[in-house]
Amino acid sequence: MDASALPLFSPALPEIVLAAGALALVLIGAVAGERATALINALALAVIALAMALVLIAPVDGPATFGGSFKLDAFARFMKVLAYIGAFAALALSFDYMKRERFARFEYAILVVLSTLGMSLMISASDLIALYLGLELQSLALYVIAAIHRDDVRSTEAGLKYFVLGALSSGMLLYGASMVYGATGAIGFADIAVALKDGHSSMALIFGLVFLLSGFAFKISAVPFHMWTPDVYEGAPTPITAFFASATKVAGVAMFVRVVSEAFPSAAIEWRQVVVFVSIASMALGSFAAIGQTNIKRLMAYSSIGHMGYALVGLAAGTSEGVSGVLIYVAIYVAMTLGAFACILSMRIGDAYVESIDDLSGLSRTNPAMAFVLAMILFSLAGIPPLAGFFAKFYVFYAAVNAGLAPLAVIGLVLSVIGAFYYLRIVKIIYFDEPKVAFAPMTAVATAVLTVAGGFTMLFFVYPAPLTAAAATAAQSLF
Repeated sequence: MDASALPLFSPALPEIVLAAGALALVLIGAVAGERATALINALALAVIALAMALVLIAPVDGPATFGGSFKLDAFARFMKVLAYIGAFAALALSFDYMKRERFARFEYAILVVLSTLGMSLMISASDLIALYLGLELQSLALYVIAAIHRDDVRSTEAGLKYFVLGALSSGMLLYGASMVYGATGAIGFADIAVALKDGHSSMALIFGLVFLLSGFAFKISAVPFHMWTPDVYEGAPTPITAFFASATKVAGVAMFVRVVSEAFPSAAIEWRQVVVFVSIASMALGSFAAIGQTNIKRLMAYSSIGHMGYALVGLAAGTSEGVSGVLIYVAIYVAMTLGAFACILSMRIGDAYVESIDDLSGLSRTNPAMAFVLAMILFSLAGIPPLAGFFAKFYVFYAAVNAGLAPLAVIGLVLSVIGAFYYLRIVKIIYFDEPKVAFAPMTAVATAVLTVAGGFTMLFFVYPAPLTAAAATAAQSLF
């Protein structure tokens, strides 16, 4: 590559690093085979960390590259950092689990890197084609990751379900994109916005927008496109579930927010109706369906559905303040989710991992430190002050009220109170039930992730300014 061309591609340096790193890891794995698994795992973490460093030091709001279809703005930086943190933590948490379960394969870390590359492309995409390419790169890697434990029937079933439903949602999204292009004659988000401003609205455009939103809703597991989530979360290996619950949700929300904010500001009335319905339905299902769950991974699946509904409350506002609330919500959600899964991965009796909520009985007496931090994370997920989860909901509800959507905020508040029941039930089991067999000691990685996530969750209220300021700057870059 010519040296003069480097500035042109500088916004995409993190993606170039991820792509080159994945290719290098494939070569190492092809030559050395399974013996190189530990080396590839370590190098995959290094590649993701390097990509995150490049995002943090790169200038933002420069010119778009690749014909205007890729850009690095403050919004992309914020969401990429969250996605990289989720991918890094989930990958690091998986190594000990896979070694104990005896299905460690060098391909796993490579697939995580490729999926992270797809997420990066999605977050920075500024036209429909680039968006779809990033989405498919992420999805193809995720299909294999979900079913990577070939000797486990549940993992194979999870991968197959995710593949079939994921292919359906991708088809809906692509069909919607083609209808939007047919109605506006444009694929760039800015060009679509200009076409709509000039009065190119039509029934075909409305249908295309609905199909697009349906594809987005599937990727963030929002109702009514949530049906894959409980089975995949329960069936996939636990660290892979952590990856699905954190990093992929960040990329899905980023895609959702960017498209409706940049491409369809003139159609806000149309897409707001869909977002409000999806938000209420997701909050309701997340609040009620999780009550009777006995498997903690399945409960976390319904919890994630509910939390995506709360995040969409901010998006429904259609304002910079609302988008800022969404970004804060997603950042806090990632921290809480990683902390919760660090605990779930520590539910190990001998060499056997357990997933039943009842296995947490009396944890406060067998492992007081883990019990305390897990209880704080559960309280935060329930939205109890002064923990971070309370402020996450406060910001999105406040934005909704300011945008004239007070009934939506009230509905969210009521459903949040109902949903708090199943979180508090787990706390009751931890502190008041008789202890069962004590869990094996936590690994160093799980301890580190739980410490950081728990500390952030409990101490966010002390100094929230850095996150809120970064989220506000990121949101303003879309408007």
